[in-house]
Amino acid sequence: MTSFPLSTPGSRGNSPSHDAAGSAALMAELAALASGDVQTESFLTAALRRLREAAQAEAVALASASEGAWTTLARDGTTTKPPAELLAETLDQQRPMSEGRWLVVPVIGHPGKQHQQVLALLGSKLDPAIVVAAAAVIGAGQAQIHKVDAQQQRLRRLETILAITRQWNATLEMVPLLTAMAEAATSLIGADRASIFLWDKRNHILVARPALGVESGELRVPDSAGVVGEVIYSGDPRRVSRAKAGGAIDRQVDKQLGYRTENVLCVPLTSASGDVIGAFEVLNKRGGDFTEDDQQALVELAAHAATALANTQQFEQLVSRHKVLVDQAATAGRMIGACPAIEKLRTDIARVANTDISVLILGENGTGKEVVAQSIHYQSRRRDEPLVAVNCAAIPETLLESELFGHEKGAFTDAREMRIGKFELAARGTLFLDEIGDLSPGGQAKLLRVLEEKVVVRVGGSQPIHTDARVIAATNQGLAELVRQKKFREDLFFRLNVVALQLPPLRDRGDDIVHLAEHFLGTFCRTAGRRMPTLLSEAKKRLRAYACPGNIRELRNLMERLAYLSTAEKIDAEELEPILAPGSRRAAEVPDNLELADATQCFQQEYIHRAIQRSGQNMSEAAERLGLHRSNLYRKMRQLGMDVEEER
Repeated sequence: MTSFPLSTPGSRGNSPSHDAAGSAALMAELAALASGDVQTESFLTAALRRLREAAQAEAVALASASEGAWTTLARDGTTTKPPAELLAETLDQQRPMSEGRWLVVPVIGHPGKQHQQVLALLGSKLDPAIVVAAAAVIGAGQAQIHKVDAQQQRLRRLETILAITRQWNATLEMVPLLTAMAEAATSLIGADRASIFLWDKRNHILVARPALGVESGELRVPDSAGVVGEVIYSGDPRRVSRAKAGGAIDRQVDKQLGYRTENVLCVPLTSASGDVIGAFEVLNKRGGDFTEDDQQALVELAAHAATALANTQQFEQLVSRHKVLVDQAATAGRMIGACPAIEKLRTDIARVANTDISVLILGENGTGKEVVAQSIHYQSRRRDEPLVAVNCAAIPETLLESELFGHEKGAFTDAREMRIGKFELAARGTLFLDEIGDLSPGGQAKLLRVLEEKVVVRVGGSQPIHTDARVIAATNQGLAELVRQKKFREDLFFRLNVVALQLPPLRDRGDDIVHLAEHFLGTFCRTAGRRMPTLLSEAKKRLRAYACPGNIRELRNLMERLAYLSTAEKIDAEELEPILAPGSRRAAEVPDNLELADATQCFQQEYIHRAIQRSGQNMSEAAERLGLHRSNLYRKMRQLGMDVEEER
């Protein structure tokens, strides 16, 4: 076995003479074979054939060594194999070696870092210098082809990852997202299985999903277990080959899953702030071990996965918080009371809640019309969508259309930007129109058009916008009487009055006034940070007898005042007296120890007061209800000792 210096041309006596120009032309020709869109196998086949012809060799072979085993990558000429000892010695010496008619030279510059290559030629007139130069060109050609292939493969991989992440961004539920990630990783890298481990730092647990073979689809292991545990704590990717799998893989997990792990690739999942939040693991590469390219692909995929997971977690948190707020709003809006009228109202609400029909809520001021609207909304399938309330009496005629339907930028003098109207804000939800009886004639016409056509057009715009907002209206006025007086459109009345819900005044609800008083008192006492006082029996009796002209709103205010101003642990009737009847005698009950004249006076006081309340403090309308002239009503009130200014 003979060795040659790499720079020694014609070291063997029987080598032919090659001029420099011919050698350079051969090298250029071999290099040209690696240009363009060519595969490594095609390049090697053409290069070895041309080299054999130029060197007048009987055979040329390119062999690769990996962990002591030799593989022939390409050959041309006879099938005679070079001596294995000569190949090994050439690698050890890293210089040309010959034995008999075989000449073997190391190949420098090829891309396979874990492999070593040699070029072997069989012939009688071989020039080592030419072979060494050819080996260098063949190595460089492989490197060039590998570089182009890697770029193309990376481009394809990035395109695939981009398509995958677009799908992930449309998935806003955690479990389907994790499953999609695992499926994408196995497809992209050619693995058998994949799992995403999320790190529960507080409990030192790794939670894997999807965990195939586990009934719940979820696997929980200590955060120190196996390869995943190493990646979690080190923050570095880890590859385990088949040859080294024995000591690195946690076989307890394999036993639990009924699965045999042959090789592993695992990379960390890192948040935007740089913290490790989990790990992405793929198992059992099909057809070999995981490569550096596989690792790079999984690292890139994991970066997108971490972002998608963060977005999904934020979305789920928002959904969870929204659900809590919806539940709180539904609880806050529940109706308290057990009188027959309220029980019937609950039944009616349950029947109409999940329909889309219009509802008209009737009742005096303060009876809880908005609470009924909330109850309808939160019992319906629209409960997760907006409930938008509009007080029609508070909107000036000039701003009504803009408020309800929105306006475009520049539609009028102060329209400095586009504004969405209440109908659009309530899309897929509920629009509550309170005090609908105070809507102007022009507003009534525009509202009717929207209710009929389900389309709004912003002020200053021309684009029709579909609206599927459900409309619930409320009023304390008698709409039928307003229709008769031509103050309210009959067609709009019929459109709103598909279902009418009548709220009873608090004075007609019996013991409900006590239940409501205790509810409000307890709520305000908790806010004030004090223990709720007890309402004694005489106080409850006094509440039941009170007309409560302001209904629930008045009672709520009374209990708030009591919670903050009273220091007693027990509330008696005497403590209620100053807040229930300030200024004038306005008791709902007629004490049974009065003479007829006094009892009549007490009744007249309360009856006049109720008429004024029903008329919304409109004295002319109250007088008309009572069959009196306005001036006669004032005179009667003074005769009864009523405070005229307070009533007004």
